[in-house]
Amino acid sequence: MKVALHICCAVCAAGAAERLLQEGHQVLGFFSNSNIYPEEEYRKRLENARKVARELDFPLEEDVYVSEEWSKAIASLENEPEGGARCPVCFRMRLERAYRFFLASGSDVLTTTLTMGSNKSAEVIGPIGWELAGDKFLKRDFKKQDGFKRASELSRKWGLYRQDYCGCLFSLRDRERRKKRQE
Repeated sequence: MKVALHICCAVCAAGAAERLLQEGHQVLGFFSNSNIYPEEEYRKRLENARKVARELDFPLEEDVYVSEEWSKAIASLENEPEGGARCPVCFRMRLERAYRFFLASGSDVLTTTLTMGSNKSAEVIGPIGWELAGDKFLKRDFKKQDGFKRASELSRKWGLYRQDYCGCLFSLRDRERRKKRQE
């Protein structure tokens, strides 16, 4: 089966893409993450996703970086905590863009690496994907069955960049606040 794989970061891509390939699927990666701030961070994550695509030998397409569009989508949710009401809006925006890519790519199904993250709920992400793509959404919780452990192993093996915040400006601010409290 040809799988359009929305990729959020290299670490998550490593584990999810490897599993899909081992299952015999053809993977077509799509990096769509206009939520990532600042743009230099976006570029770093994209370059590492490209590294995973080279290691596992699958094509990777890059979406247009439209941070203004993301900012409009989450307007009024700026004060939400990490994991709050802002996150599903962010997931939806990225999955909508991935769905358009899926339709144009001729893939059989769409899925996302978002469920690999330990702080990302497959119970929140799955219904969004299903609403967009119906039975063409391959609902997976990639962190299960030691998925995150395997992704971490591959990350170390390939020297991948491992970010320490979700990606958006607000998660970056939260990280900075936590660091200050620890000092």
